[in-house]
Amino acid sequence: MALSSALFAGSSGLSTLGDTMQIIGDNIANVNTIGFKSSKANFQDLLSQSVSTMNGTAQVGSGSAIGDVSASFEQGSFETTGNATDLAIGGDGFFVLRETNGVGNYYSRAGNFGFDEDGYMANPNGYVVQGWELDEATGNDVGSITDIHLNSFTSNPKESSAIQLITNLDSDGIDNSLTAPLEDSWDGSSLTAPYMTDGNYEYQTTIEVYDSLGSAHDITVYFDKTDPATDSIYEYVITCNPDEDKRTTLVPPLVPPSANAGLLGKGTLVFEPASGIITDITMTDIDGAGTPTVMTTAADLTKDGTFAFNADFLGGSAMSVGLDFGSAYDQTQTSWVNDSLSTTQFAVASNTTYKTSDGYAAGELQDINVDEEGVITGTYSNGQTIPLYRVALADFQNEDGLVKEGGNMFSATLASGDAITNKPGTNGLGSISPGALEQSNVDIADEFVKMITTQRGYQANSKIITTVDSMLSELMNLKR
Repeated sequence: MALSSALFAGSSGLSTLGDTMQIIGDNIANVNTIGFKSSKANFQDLLSQSVSTMNGTAQVGSGSAIGDVSASFEQGSFETTGNATDLAIGGDGFFVLRETNGVGNYYSRAGNFGFDEDGYMANPNGYVVQGWELDEATGNDVGSITDIHLNSFTSNPKESSAIQLITNLDSDGIDNSLTAPLEDSWDGSSLTAPYMTDGNYEYQTTIEVYDSLGSAHDITVYFDKTDPATDSIYEYVITCNPDEDKRTTLVPPLVPPSANAGLLGKGTLVFEPASGIITDITMTDIDGAGTPTVMTTAADLTKDGTFAFNADFLGGSAMSVGLDFGSAYDQTQTSWVNDSLSTTQFAVASNTTYKTSDGYAAGELQDINVDEEGVITGTYSNGQTIPLYRVALADFQNEDGLVKEGGNMFSATLASGDAITNKPGTNGLGSISPGALEQSNVDIADEFVKMITTQRGYQANSKIITTVDSMLSELMNLKR
């Protein structure tokens, strides 16, 4: 009985150490596998048997077995790849993946992702990365986690609602239009440009605005000094190409066009003579029939304290565009307050200091970027950078309870608990390192040491079997 028990104890040792060598071999084989987490065998002894001794009974072990195989979730080193969609997690957490048309989620530390032909962000095996869709305007998360899917590679156009023109108007300028208002020099009935005769204005500047379809239109603002006796006032007119003016008062198209075609508004800029800064602004909206609508400070200011003019480039689709000269009306102070950058009247040649429009044309996706908070943004040919998705991360109460599914993925079990999903960098989750991949955390030197000790243990257990065999042979020879 004792000899056979020793034989089976040695056999259990061979079996246990053989399985251990398989674990070591798997670790070494995955030394270069992205996001791989090494495993280790935890041994335990088998149920002991009772034997008789001079002092009663005692226990003798029956061998060994593998109690469990646990993964090491220590951080692996990072390798920089330069690919924006390669992601590594610095700290705790797992990427959340879903099989195409599947239901359950899988979890992985391997972030070698890319966009497939259908626009899904997926790993090399086609499992789709999960995240939150982001609101384009605010960048806030929308709804629950879902597939990261680019179903449109175009940025929609935005209709212009405001323009800013910062100029210096020469304080030594003259009244080029003489005693007539500047708008009288505009002739939209002319079939060819210029519609404002050179020499009838002091200065002009042009800026593009966009209609709701993303088409660009030039808005030209002409400036001229008023009566030379009033050196502190400049008048201005707001114009567009008469051929693009589709206001209803000009429909059906007139051939030749109305003289007022393209004349959108007029007004004055009043400057403080000693400092050259704006003290007052007026604006009058002009419709296609030439009918003026004088705006008042109280009723016609936009929410930012500036006046707006109306235009229609599509026909039946009027748009209101705020015109900001760098000065806004403060209702509480009942006065115009100048920004740090505003239109001035200094004794230098008239020039444009700054101009911008908030509209833009449609754009094509040119580049994808990911930040440390997992926010995926698209850069488009129209200059827009738009937040698209946020990559989700998951964590577990018991990582050791996860089950390896192959393909660098794990699945949750009762032992691991349900996934706790949140934004990168929150609630103990790690941050995202874009353009990098987490390498295997296998320590090859440590594995070689384990290999040596396992090999020696295997040899020792094989000696038990050969020794017991020799002892059984001696036992059989007693009959001889």
